[in-house]
Order: sequence, then structure tokens, then C-alpha cells
Amino acid sequence: MAAGPTRLERQRSGHSGRPCVATALDRSAQGLHDMTETPVKTLPVRRDVPAGDTWDLASLFASDAAWEAALAAWEARIPGFATFAGTLGHSPERLAECLAFDLAYDREGDRIGTYAHLRASEDQAAAEAQRMVGRFQHVSTRAGEAASFMRPEIMAIEPDRLAAWMDGPALAPYRLLIERLVRTRPHVLSEAEEKLLAMQGTFAGTAAKVFRQLTDADLTFGAITTGRGERVELSNASFVTLLHDTVPEVRRTVFHQFYAQYQAHANTLAATLSGSNERDVYAARVRKYPSAVEAALFADHVPLAVYDQLIAAVRGQLPAVHRYYDLRRRVLGLSEIHHYDCYVPLVPALEKKHTWDEAVDVVVRSLAPLGADYCGRLEAGLRGRWCDRYPNAGKQSGAFSSGTYDSDPYILMNFQEEVIEHVFTLAHEAGHSMHTRYSAEAQPYQYSSYTIFVAEVASTFNEQLLTRLLLERATTREERAAIISREIDSIRATIVRQTMFAEFERRSHASCEAGEPLTLERIRGIYRELLDAYFGPRFSIDPELELECLRIPHFYNAFYVYKYATGLAAAITLADRVARRVPGALEAYLGFLRSGASKWPLDLLRDAGVDLEQPEPVATALTRFGALVDELATLL
Repeated sequence: MAAGPTRLERQRSGHSGRPCVATALDRSAQGLHDMTETPVKTLPVRRDVPAGDTWDLASLFASDAAWEAALAAWEARIPGFATFAGTLGHSPERLAECLAFDLAYDREGDRIGTYAHLRASEDQAAAEAQRMVGRFQHVSTRAGEAASFMRPEIMAIEPDRLAAWMDGPALAPYRLLIERLVRTRPHVLSEAEEKLLAMQGTFAGTAAKVFRQLTDADLTFGAITTGRGERVELSNASFVTLLHDTVPEVRRTVFHQFYAQYQAHANTLAATLSGSNERDVYAARVRKYPSAVEAALFADHVPLAVYDQLIAAVRGQLPAVHRYYDLRRRVLGLSEIHHYDCYVPLVPALEKKHTWDEAVDVVVRSLAPLGADYCGRLEAGLRGRWCDRYPNAGKQSGAFSSGTYDSDPYILMNFQEEVIEHVFTLAHEAGHSMHTRYSAEAQPYQYSSYTIFVAEVASTFNEQLLTRLLLERATTREERAAIISREIDSIRATIVRQTMFAEFERRSHASCEAGEPLTLERIRGIYRELLDAYFGPRFSIDPELELECLRIPHFYNAFYVYKYATGLAAAITLADRVARRVPGALEAYLGFLRSGASKWPLDLLRDAGVDLEQPEPVATALTRFGALVDELATLL
């Protein structure tokens, strides 16, 4: 979970901490047998998971009782905001005092909200944990209402006067914060209007909450018999795992059985997605942004051209992607290729078991170019209790990193020992966690919260170094082919697929903005056009795949996924510089990790050695993709 903005930089709605940086963490299995003969392999309930395999949340709160006390004390501090109302224009000292109060309040709320979020993620069906989240959201919304006067009052200070104040010592610690706030002047409403918007915080995230509860807690998918004769529970967590089965009939059964549940709930899921998009469009319009996408990009000071040139660059390289799908079809010996054939390893030899400790060892070794401090601290955390390691019933699917300014940088995993991709996921989340630690230690609270835009660089950078280590260790043609195949799939999933998702977000929001309702049929139509373009004319698209957009949690945090694509493009360039020991590259990268939000994201990356306002990083990554496809064809 990457760091998030302060109260003055965001609309307060629910969890005050950092938005999840989740990754698709799934894999494994093989085969088909009589489904009545073998008992179903189910996940343990949370209380049966050994404590050593879970995270220790004591750096946040020692217990739920301690959290309760902190929440009560936090709520009791809300009236403190009223003492500043109407006074922010009196003097720079008074403004500084209010900002200090607000940041201290936000910092404590970050701890409280993160603890509730992590407890709820342990078991989505745990009523008390869900109640904790709801209670936090209630108090957080009340705090947002109480603090809603701040933005309009600061905006009401005459610009030249405020500029003079910022040259003085009282506001020096908050200069960048205020400059970023003033930049939003055209989008800040009156005090009464801001208060009304703040009061919406409790229900603004309802669509996402309904989606999570339905897909993680309520939907049941039955069981599957793998090629090895195991009966495995089909779930969001195991879906892609089971698509790695080498028996085509198993993959086909998994796909259709899984999507049958989404088909049965398609109208409900379409309504939740439509509601989320309409909320985004409303928020953009009420704050006078030209569009929802421009509202989303504004916070990071990212030009719309960056978004558009990403889509254009990927669209221009789609023939190489189509060539890869045809190569996959031929290697697998299929007459036609479906989406459920895109996960089974082309070279199964890479699929070897890693225990947790073995996974930690290979991740840490791969990151050796980052130095002893980085690797030593990371290893201690991963072998300790930063991580909630394995799946359990009701646990949130996927993976994320979630840390605060004052806590350990926790990692949620659903680790499976036989899945090499989960080793990469561990490296990915470790990148987020160490980014959080370095930024928190180097920056004051108000500038420690790096954005998602740069977060995805720190995570995929680690994956690049892991790939390099595995290629160096490869001793056979097959092993090299397996690693290259995995890297191709990584670029395809992170740049190509996420760009397709980004284009879907752009088009679905544009539909709402044009007054075209996002009915189920409209959603399916938009998504089908993208599937046809991105997968190509020789790819067999099952009608159920049109429902894929209804199961993507990132769509409830709109215009987020493009950052995966730009992040990997930047990471490929930066990791290459560090690995080749380009003079100054390591120092520049570690400086980037420590920089938090002390500059705009694009400026931070330029300092690190990559310019995403230019087309070269994305073009370089996609050129590499094409070259890897060509090499894989020769190896196979």
C-alpha cells in the first residue's frame, strides 16, 4: 500500500491511510479426475493459522482494546478543529498552528485506519473487524467535516499576502504543502459546499465496499479437481492458480465455472461499477475539472499527454503482442487459444517449490545491488513478522503493502510454495515496504507520503533485479526460456494489460460523461471492443471474458492502473542503470526512495534518471518485449 496524501491534498472518504497497492497474486495446479472421489482441499479458518505465519500489528496497536482506546481519544480531539475556524487568515503563526494540529491528527488517524484495514483484510467475513472499519470511517468523516473549513479559508487569503507569509519561518515546514493546495484554488468550493462534500465520506465508498463483500465473502465457486487428483476450492485467490494447470480441460472448466458466478451476479456488479464511475464523474464536475481522468491526473501534476501517449505506444506495439499469443498457441499445441490458456507455463521447469525462507533468500540475494542496509533490514522484516504469509478462509485476495509513518511496513500475501510468481510478488511488495520505510525516515510526515505513481517504480524495480539474478543462474536452454517467458508475461500483464484496463476506464467514464448509462450491455460492449483489439484477430474470446471488467478491484480507484504500466517502464530503465553500475545511478535511486513526496512525481523520476514525459521509456520497454518474444521463439 503506497503512501497517501494529507487531508488537504485529498477528499476524505473512509480509510485515511494509504491506498492499496495490490497485485494479482495467483498460480499453480494440474489435471482432471472424477470430482466425487477426492475430498476438497479447503483453506484454514483464521484462528487456526500459526501466529508465526501472521503479521504482528503491535507497531500499530498492541491489541483491539488499545485500538478502541485510541479511536475514542482520536474522536474526542475533533472539537479542536473548531478553535481554528475563522482565524487562519490572521497570521502565518496561526495558520502554521492549525496545519500542525491537522497533520498530527491525520498521523494518528493513519495508524488507527490502517490497523482496522489490516484486521479486516485478515478475514473479510469477520464481523467485528468490519465493524472497526465502519467505526473508523464514521469518525474520519466527522473529522473531515470539522476540518472542511481549512481549504476555503486558506484559499481566501489574498495570494500575494500568502506568498509573503510563506517566505517566513513559521510556514517554512509547510511551504510545498501550501503551494500544492493553492494550485487547487480553481477546484475548491465555498466552506458550506466543502462541508457538504465532506459529509458524503461515509457512503462515498459504498460501491467498492459492496463489490469487495460480494466478491471476497459472498460468491462461492465450488471445487475443482486438478490434473494431480487434488480437489481444490475455487476462489478469487485460486482462480489464476488453477489456470496454470497443464490439462486444457481443467483450465476450461475452471474458467467457465468461475465466470458462471459473475454471470449470475452480472447486473449487480454492473450497477456497482456504474455507481463508482458516476461518483467519479460527479466529483470531477462539482470541482470543475474538464473530465474525471483529468481530475485524477491533477493530483500528481501529470499531463494528460502522458496517459494518452501510453495508450498510443501500446496500441502501436500490439502486433508483437499478437505474435506472442500465436507463439503460445503453437508451443502449447492448441488449435485455438483462449484467455484461460494464457497462464499455464510454457516451460514448466521454472515451476519449482520455494518455501517461505527460500523465497526470502532469493529475493534478498537479487537485491544485493541496493546495498547492505536495504537488504539487511528487508531480510529481518520478511523473516520476522512484517508479513501475513498464507491464504486463509475469507482473507483478502491478492497482495499489498501497508505501512504508516510510525509502524512496520506490513505485507499481505497469499503465498503458495509451488508458485514462482509468488516469489516475484514478494519482491514487488518488499519494494513498496522499503520505499515506505526510507521515505518515512528521511522526510517529515507531510512529505513522507509518496504517490502511487512512483510507488509502482519501487516495486517493479525489485522484480527486474530478481529476473536478472534468475537469468544469471540459468544453466540450461529450458531454464533461460522459462525466465524469459515469465518476463514477457510480466510486461504483457503490467504494461499491455494494464493499459487496456486504463483505456477501459477512460472509455467507461467518458460514456458516463456523455450521458450514456453504463448498463451491463454497454459495459460488455466497451470491453469486447478492447478485447478484440488487444488480443488480436486469431485469439478466441469467450463471451464470459466480457465480464472480466466486473471483477477488477482497481476500477473502484479510478485511473490508477495506468501507473502500473508507466511504473514498470520507468523501473526497466532504472534497474538497468543500477545493475550496470552506471556512475551515480545507485545513489540517485536510493535518493528517490527517500524522497517521499518532496517533489512532483515526474520530477522525482527525472532526478532518479528517467523522464516519463518523453516516449522513450515506454518505447524501450515495448521494444524489449518484442525482442524477448523473438528470443523465446528461437529457444522453444
